[in-house]
This record gives sequence, structure tokens and C-alpha cells, in this order.
Amino acid sequence: MSDKLLQLFAQQPGEYISGEAISKELSVSRTAIWKQIKKLEAKGYVFEASPRLGYRLMSAPDKLDADTLRQLLGKGKYGQELEWYASLDSTQNRARALAEGGAPDGTLVLADQQVQGRGRLGRSFVSPPGKGIWMSLVLRPAIPLPYTPQLTLLTAVALCRALRQITQLEIGIKWPNDLLAGGRKLSGILLESTAEENRLRYVIAGIGINVNLEEGDFPPEIREKSTSLRIAAGRSWSRSEIVQRFLAELEGLVEIYEAQGFEPVRLLWEALSLSLGRPAVLLTPQGERQGTPVGLSPEGALLLKSDDGSIQPVFSAEMA
Repeated sequence: MSDKLLQLFAQQPGEYISGEAISKELSVSRTAIWKQIKKLEAKGYVFEASPRLGYRLMSAPDKLDADTLRQLLGKGKYGQELEWYASLDSTQNRARALAEGGAPDGTLVLADQQVQGRGRLGRSFVSPPGKGIWMSLVLRPAIPLPYTPQLTLLTAVALCRALRQITQLEIGIKWPNDLLAGGRKLSGILLESTAEENRLRYVIAGIGINVNLEEGDFPPEIREKSTSLRIAAGRSWSRSEIVQRFLAELEGLVEIYEAQGFEPVRLLWEALSLSLGRPAVLLTPQGERQGTPVGLSPEGALLLKSDDGSIQPVFSAEMA
């Protein structure tokens, strides 16, 4: 019925169609029509309802599928091997299974919806259909195992640069890898690595981007702390274009990193950081630490300046 309803609106673009006319055309009750409208709204369609005039389709969700992406990605390495799903438990799980099966560097898994999306520290990640980018990328970088955490910072830089280029929004990075717009979380990054005999086998880079989500798409408990590109800019965005730009930015930055080391990435991260120069509380595995982040070490640790003026590196922490 949803397809028939959409066809009906497509035949009369921008016009109201009365509930009576829809009911007669589809041979269903007005209650059934209302339920279908609600189902379509949950998928990202926007309708305007008028008690006198009926319903009008205002906008359709941004299309994100494998064919569209393959046309955009061109000849870059990242995304040439691509799997797309309408719904998936977690792109991270699927990408890991592909990596274990020998999937090449740059293999990409995308889902229009995740039902068990997860972020750092085992937290769930809201991943509704039709409105965000939920993807995981298989990476096989030529770097020593101890340098693996640097890839998290590199990925955050690539994503931040790509989103700023497309939207012109003042997006920044909160330690270690959250992207914020207007002080609210816009995107999360989760990197999980697998090693064998002190050798890095692969890394799965999970990226979640709130693209066209609206306030009501977020659960009440995180609504005040979360945002989307749509909320921040007041307009919707092409998810396919964002994926393409991010993959190109990431691939180029990885090439620089493998050739020149971490220093170029460190400088870019510091320039995009929202955490430097502001007093902070860090929750580390060893306990709470307070101080002012002042930069990154050459290894990628956060340099924390204490009240006594001493500066110590922090390699793993959650910023409160």
C-alpha cells in the first residue's frame, strides 16, 4: 500500500490529496491511510496534513544505495568493494566478518538502518532509517601495531574536513573522536583492531553520522546533547555525497600518513580540535584526571597540563 500511496502523490506533485480521494483510489479506510502515512514518515518522508485539504507530500528521504554510490566513488580504492543493506544489526559486525574472510583494504559496509548500532564503551548508537550514514570500513594499513590508535585521530580529521567542506559548518573534534556542531554531538567513530603475533591484521572503522535526523528522531535522554547536519544547517543533505567526500578525504590522508608519518595528521587534528585550551575532566582507566589539554604528542597522546604546570600524556580516556 505504501508504494501505491507514493505513486498517487507522485502523480500530483506538491498538491493536497483529500483523505476521501485516497480512500477511494486505494479502496482502504482513512484509518489505514493515516497508518501508512505514519509508516512513511518514520522512513523519512515528510507530509503536511490539513483537516480540510488532506495530505501533501513535502519531501522524500535522501536515497542511499549501492548503485548510486558506485557511480560517485569512481576509481578510488575505498568503497570499490561495497555491501549495502536496507537494515542490519551492525555494520561493524558485518565488516569484521568480511575482514576475517580476507576482504581487501577499503571494503565498505553501509546500512540504511542499524538495529543494534554501537559506539565506544559498548554504548548503543541511534541509527534510524533513511536519515543517517551508518558504515564500517575495512582498513589494512601498513603501520606498526603500536601506532594503531593514531588511526582513530586520523579518521576524525578526515571526517571533520569532509563535512566542513560540504556544509561550511563550524564542526570540530572533541577528544578523542566525537564530532560536534554547536556544542552537540554530530558523529561518532569507533575503531576496532585485530592483531596476531604483534602484527596488525586489520582495523574496522565504524562511522555514524547524523545527517538528516530531526529533533524527534533522538531519544529524550540524549536529545539535548545530540544534533544533525539538518538541525545545525536548517536544510537536508545528500548522504551519498558525504560518503564519497569522506572516503576520498580518508584515502588521501592515509596515503600521507603512510608516507610522512603522524605529524601532518597531528597538526590537522589540533587545528580542528574543540578540546584544547579548555579545562577538562578525563576519565582514564587509572581514575579521574583534571587539567587543560594543550595538544597531541608525536605519538598521538593527549597532552594534559596540570595546575602545577606539568604536562603528561594521556593515551586513553573519556572526556566528561
